[in-house]
This record gives sequence, structure tokens and C-alpha cells, in this order.
Amino acid sequence: MPATVTALMERLWAHGHAAYVVGGSVRDSLLGRQAQDWDLATDARPDRLLAVFPGAVYENQFGTVAVREGDATHEVTTFRTDHEYADFRRPHRVEFGDDVRLDLARRDFTVNAIAWGREADAPANVLVDPFDGLADVGRMVLRAVGDPDARFAEDALRMVRAVRLAAVRELTIEPATLAAIREHAALAAHVSGERVSAELEKLLASPRPSIGLRLMADTGLLDVLLPELAAQRGVPQNKIEGEDLLDHTLRSVDAVPVDQPVVRLAALLHDVGKPGTVDDGPFRGHEVVGAELAEKVLERLRTPRTATERVVRLVRHHMFTYERDWGDAGVRRFIQRVGIDAVDDLFALREADNVGSGVPAEAHGLDELRARVDAELAASVVLDRSRLAVRGDDLMAELGLPAGPRLGRILDELLERVIAEPRLNDRATLLLLAESMLTEDR
Repeated sequence: MPATVTALMERLWAHGHAAYVVGGSVRDSLLGRQAQDWDLATDARPDRLLAVFPGAVYENQFGTVAVREGDATHEVTTFRTDHEYADFRRPHRVEFGDDVRLDLARRDFTVNAIAWGREADAPANVLVDPFDGLADVGRMVLRAVGDPDARFAEDALRMVRAVRLAAVRELTIEPATLAAIREHAALAAHVSGERVSAELEKLLASPRPSIGLRLMADTGLLDVLLPELAAQRGVPQNKIEGEDLLDHTLRSVDAVPVDQPVVRLAALLHDVGKPGTVDDGPFRGHEVVGAELAEKVLERLRTPRTATERVVRLVRHHMFTYERDWGDAGVRRFIQRVGIDAVDDLFALREADNVGSGVPAEAHGLDELRARVDAELAASVVLDRSRLAVRGDDLMAELGLPAGPRLGRILDELLERVIAEPRLNDRATLLLLAESMLTEDR
């Protein structure tokens, strides 16, 4: 346990208050994993916490105070019971309490309803486990606290969290809890895009996201949260015998290295255009349709714009075909079309797509294309206007061209000439070429 957490607990005890660590940090410690967020619970009311910890911040109605200790910030929450979950997400009313067991009773799963600490006057720290969460940790089982139907009706996000925890922590959802998720899956429509995105991000960071994604499909959550993916079920793929398009997608996601989250997200969405183009060729133009759908999905999930743009670009270009008779200019045009900053990600996506199709990662000449791209980039080739030997100002000064679309067209044509033949990237040469283009326009 971090020294900062110990310091907060000792200060609470010294001021006559109970102090316990609760939730995910206790669970992960018992699972033998490195805990990330250490949250505390106490009988001290928020105003009392602000007095005990000068400089702490309290900006909510749920009793959670953010306390900075050293270089870390921890959340300290007053024991509470929750009432009236009318919107399927947050309690409309909370009631502060003095009993850690009642506080644990409001939590989602038994493995999260364990506390470690003590009352201010107790002689030693104890593990408080009123719902046999320790036994479920030992069995690697995820079970709702009390009635699972009631837990998920209170907060629909708990169903999404269950799927994510099962995948990330390698837990098995016990039958009654799993049945309740299936029964109440439609309530997930009440969960905000930001919350779904946060859970999806954590799921995609797991060693095998397909475990959680299949659980989403099997419970009906996928139909509610990502219907574009659910539509892939049953769509024939003709790549791996007995597997459909959704199987291919999930294989592809698993094949992307865990340290490439944007590529994993692109792998998840790379074929969302196929169900709508199944009769077109089949799947003709699915990368164009898919890019449009991917953008809509990510906007719905409130994904940051930078990540959205990167994913959409990867989906749009993932169907490239390399021919060994490409000239060097063809390789340069490929880099220009995709973008220098996206080439490595696109190759990673193609590798995953290949694995998901049951062929070697470097199939279809990918290793050769990668080598040729690397060679072109090492040669510092010109791939955009910024690296041309002339600029718009030069053409305006030397040739009397006014600013406007015509100037832009000439610069684009000069760029195309230089991509085809890099030796043309000389100021005098480009001015002559531009002058001849003007003559042809007259």
C-alpha cells in the first residue's frame, strides 16, 4: 500500500475517525495484481474531511473529497447509503452513515465490496467482507452484491463494467449475474457515451479484448451500445471456416499489440461498413462506408477528435493493395495518400487484419512495401507542399499570380511532378514548370 494512503488513514484515526481502503485496490491486491487507484472510506462527513485535510476539494453531492498527499491525490468518501436511482445511473439521494458494512452493501460486485482498515479505537486493521467477496476472489468469480436485478436497475453502467472486469481481471460472471445482464441489457442505453468510451478503452487495453466483446455480444449489450458491430454477426466472411465477420473483427482486435490503443480501436471498427455493402461486389467500397460509420460511432462515444480522425483515416485506407511492380513514385503516392504520420499504424492494422483472416501478418507483400516506404522516408522525399522548393509567395512574386484557387492548383500539380520525379524539386525548375502551366491555361 502506498505510503500516501497510510498517511491519510493514520491522520483519520488520529482525529477519531474510521478509515478503510475499499473497492478496486483491495480487489486487485487480493488478486495479486498491482493496484492503481487507492480509494478510502470513512465515517467523517465531508465538512469534517475538509477540516482534517486543509486544501482538500469537495465539489459533488456524493460525499467524495479529493485529498492531495505528497505527489498523489486520493479520493476519500464518507460512508453512505444510496436511494432512488430513477435515471438508471446515479442515486437521486444519498444518506451519510457510520457503518462500513452498510457502505459496502451499496457497491456493485462482491469482489469490490471488501474493505481493509479499522475504526479509530480498534486495536488492529481487519478485512471487512460481509458478502463473501474474498471467496469469490479465490474462485475468480464476479457476482453482484445482493439481488443482481436490483443492482443493474439502479445503475446500468454496472453491466458494462461487469463485462470489462471479467475480461481484464479474467473473472467468470456467475450465472445469476450473467442472466440479469441479459435481462436488463436494454437499460445500457441510459449510459452516456463518455462512460461507454471509458469502459471500452479499458477493455481494449486488456490482453484479449475479444473476451469482453464476446460477452457484450452474448448478453445483448453490443446491440445497445455498438449496434454497428452487432450487425456483423452472421455476415459470411469466407476466411476462416465456421467464422463470421464478427469473429474476424475480434481476432483482428486481439492481434494488435496492447500498446497501440488507436490501432486497436481502428481494428474494432475497420469492417463496420461491410454489413451495409454485403451485396456490392461483395463489400465493394466498404472502407468508405466504414469510415463514415466509424466517425459517427466515435462521435457518439465522445472520443477525442484527434483519436477519431486517426481511426477514421485508418479505416478509410485499410483496403490498400500492393503490387510488386509499383514504381518508386507509386510508393511515394501511397505515403502521401495515407499520410506519413499514419503509415506505421496502417501497417499495424493490416498485420492484424491479416491475422484475423487466418494468413501470416506480413502476407500480400506487406514486408516488402514496408521496406520500400522506409527507404523513401529515409531519403527525405517531398510528399507535401511544405517541402517544395517554391512556395505560393514565390509564384505570386515571380509570375504575377494572384492568390486563389488557380495558385493552389498549380502548387498541387508541381507537387505531383516532384513526387513522380524528385530531381525536379529545384526552385528554378519549378518556376519554369509553373510558367509553362500558366501558358497552357491561356
